[in-house]
Amino acid sequence: MKVQEPPSSELPDRKPGDGYVQSFARGLAVIRTFDANAPRQTLTDVAKRCGLSRAGARRILLTLETLGYVKLDGRLFSLTPKTLDLGFAYLSSQPLWHLAEPTMQQLTAELQESCSAAVLDGDDIVYVLRVPARKIMSINLGLGSRLPAWCTSMGRVLLGALPRAELDARLEHLVITRNTAHTVVDVDQLRDRILQTRQQGWCLVNQELEEGLVSLAAPLRDRSGQVIAALNLGAQVNRLPPEALLSQGLPKLLAAAASISNLLALKTG
Repeated sequence: MKVQEPPSSELPDRKPGDGYVQSFARGLAVIRTFDANAPRQTLTDVAKRCGLSRAGARRILLTLETLGYVKLDGRLFSLTPKTLDLGFAYLSSQPLWHLAEPTMQQLTAELQESCSAAVLDGDDIVYVLRVPARKIMSINLGLGSRLPAWCTSMGRVLLGALPRAELDARLEHLVITRNTAHTVVDVDQLRDRILQTRQQGWCLVNQELEEGLVSLAAPLRDRSGQVIAALNLGAQVNRLPPEALLSQGLPKLLAAAASISNLLALKTG
């Protein structure tokens, strides 16, 4: 597999029909053009970033403004706090996150390392809960943050839970970037590591996403045993090298994951 830069985001190649509302999809695409790198944009910026005409982007932006999700200041559009309702509707509808947080807080207090939970969405993991101990990455992570699944410990746990045919199909079309000198960029080696994760029930990733960052993850399961999320510890390698993270963190992480999974089984049983 060739290592290449990730493609720019585009609208899905779908046609309008009974099961697909194109205007709604375009509205969501417009919302997603706003991020930390582009918190305020002109009409032209939005149209370019989501592949729409200026007229099409304008109609959507004005609709979002009328609904209170976007505000206009001169020529610049930006999101309003009301957009948080979209994400928190998901979080509030999932009992896992209410059950997981106290256990995650305890784990962070014991180890003094950040603890996070994430789910798989396409080729990314999405952070749904985070208890930070200190800033360990150059990027800011919060609820809704995305990272590539293939080079993260939580992502490999979640990929390892997929049926083998689905995993192979995903790896076949995966775009791999060399983030650091430690990044695994060979797809066969990557598959082996994901399958090893599935077999052993946990995953350690050492500086593959970012230099100096080591992370350890374990699966969270529902009452049927299905992996629905992943739990991880993240640390700086100069403070807690991989061997130390495994010896000090793995037993506590596995116990925390089992505790959260048991709570979820009781809640949904």
